[in-house]
Amino acid sequence: MDVLRRSSVLAAEIMGAFERSPTEKELVAQAKALGREFVHARLLRAGLAWNAPERAAWARGGHLAEVCAVLLRLGDELELIRPSVYRNVARQLNISVHSESVVTDALLAVAAQIFCAGITWGKVVSLYLVAAGLAVDCVRQAQPAMVHALVDCLGEFVRKTLATWLRRRGGWTDVLKCVVSTNPGFRSHWLVAALCSFGRFLKAAFFMLLPER
Repeated sequence: MDVLRRSSVLAAEIMGAFERSPTEKELVAQAKALGREFVHARLLRAGLAWNAPERAAWARGGHLAEVCAVLLRLGDELELIRPSVYRNVARQLNISVHSESVVTDALLAVAAQIFCAGITWGKVVSLYLVAAGLAVDCVRQAQPAMVHALVDCLGEFVRKTLATWLRRRGGWTDVLKCVVSTNPGFRSHWLVAALCSFGRFLKAAFFMLLPER
């Protein structure tokens, strides 16, 4: 009961932050909550299971659920354009998923490459796709605990790199402006900007990412 109560309180705090200008701490908590839901959706799509204990408390509706739905839809759009980039990410990066430091260092190195020339929503979606791709690889290789590490890593990157940018835009709900419609057939104007800024970052990351281990 105490765990459920704490989860409900946390969910209420996260949801409440969408009604006003969020603090850095709230933005990080929202980034991790969105990361859990984004990863969970991608794992389900891959036919994999993962225990996300704090997910159910906020996933029933509200702004956070709406933001996550848009992130997932934009992710689908980006995957349609580059279907192979976000699959078998660990193999493309030539890393082992049995070491937490290797997995999180890889995500942070890719993130640094993605955002080296600025921040856009297209790049934010790309980061979540890379994290979800790594999470799928981890669960497939019997390393589900790594998923929690990846979610925490997302939160830390948001704190260090994206929080100021997000606050200037009023928080995560700014991504809702990227879409024309939320119906399954929508086309979003964000794609052109995403492609221009997205460039060849992942190809560069694969060659420059990590020293040999």
